[in-house]
Amino acid sequence: MASPLEEDLSCLVCQDIFKDPAVLSCSHSFCRECLENWWREKKLRECPVCKKRSLHDPPRNLALKNLCESFLLERDQRASETLCSLHSEKLKLFCLDHQQLVCLVCRDSKTHNNHRFKPIDEAAQDLKEEIQKSLKPLKEKLKLFERVKGNCDQTAEHIKVQAQETERKIQEQFKKFHQFLQKQEEARISALKKEEKQKSQKMKKKIESLSREIAALSDTVRATEDELRAEDVSFLQNYKAAVERVQQRALMKDPQLLSGALIDEAKHLGNLAFRIWNKIKKMFSYSAVILDPNTAHPELILSEDLTCVGRGERQKLPNNPERIDSLISVLGSEGFDSGTHSWGVEVGDSPAWVLGVAAESAQRKGDLALQSTLWRLLFFKDEYTACSLPGPNTVLSVKKKPQKIRVKLDWNRGQLSFYDADTNTHIHTYTQTFTDKLFPYFNTSNEFPLKILPVDNSTESKAYSSGWWPFS
Repeated sequence: MASPLEEDLSCLVCQDIFKDPAVLSCSHSFCRECLENWWREKKLRECPVCKKRSLHDPPRNLALKNLCESFLLERDQRASETLCSLHSEKLKLFCLDHQQLVCLVCRDSKTHNNHRFKPIDEAAQDLKEEIQKSLKPLKEKLKLFERVKGNCDQTAEHIKVQAQETERKIQEQFKKFHQFLQKQEEARISALKKEEKQKSQKMKKKIESLSREIAALSDTVRATEDELRAEDVSFLQNYKAAVERVQQRALMKDPQLLSGALIDEAKHLGNLAFRIWNKIKKMFSYSAVILDPNTAHPELILSEDLTCVGRGERQKLPNNPERIDSLISVLGSEGFDSGTHSWGVEVGDSPAWVLGVAAESAQRKGDLALQSTLWRLLFFKDEYTACSLPGPNTVLSVKKKPQKIRVKLDWNRGQLSFYDADTNTHIHTYTQTFTDKLFPYFNTSNEFPLKILPVDNSTESKAYSSGWWPFS
């Protein structure tokens, strides 16, 4: 590490001892060559530190120049006077076996019998190159930590935005309930605040941890680079410690993003009206599926009640592990690994849409996202297709274009069926042995929204009387 005096005698541009120092009118001094290069690059005659303009050529700082020359001379003398502690002879060689500086007497002693030696300058150069190579992956690891921390910073900000937006949506719904719903509203806000606090604290700890790791890595890199700039003797004296320091930091585990870090909007907003169904059940309907905004592609826009999705302008959202980043898709907030489940979707006159289910273990990133564990019904160019990789696509015969699609999942029997919700006409059924939790899947690549149909009394009665209702 540089001494306080050496730091005071170092140019702030090149970080080395002043060479031909020049002093500006603001009293800051720099190497004349460094100053001229700085001005040539910036095209402004200003101080690199305080930015004050300089109208005249700076004079030489003779006092500082003399002080620097005296310091360098004294430092060189100290280096040349480094003697062997055992024989008081000048250290001229480096023992490769013991990794230490030795004199000519040491070389011929029993302690170093049959050992390999190199001149100090050659040994220093070889070992500098070696440690430089080991420093490269450490720098890459530092970049990785900084990149992950940047994502965590964005996630932390998004948590606050999510919390604010979720609170606003909750309040808008609770305004309809007046005083007798006040306690319900307070309960939901309290739950949201608790989650926001917990997840913000968790993310804060993660960020603080990353900051500490980055600081440690930065200190190691900076200290090692200082060692590399040191004189050969000083470098070789500290070589072992430098290698151990770099190797220790290189063993640090790579940083990972926190899964499930975002506010669970679906928990706070989904089926909110149904939760108070016993008090005001005539005022609200129930949705069997709620969309999960934390899985939504950035180009999808979800309604405030999380039951409608359409395509819009790309949003700046965290690339959290749950989010789908290639297919213009979103998943339901709840997965199913047993039982029978059904939900309706209004597709209207949309020229292109995809409905189905996706496995929880499906890859959600990249071009192959969801491809191997996705069972779906595709409508495109007036054609209905059953798509499930690795099996072949099957073009389906549908006489009347449905406005609403009913999806029925019987997990235990391994069946996924699609119906025209208005006529209960069967469209297609997959038969598959399911082993994973399955999430409702929605894809739209145009401005036409997909709307999840509410499960109200009239719908239930109609489905039950027809004998099709899956829960009967």
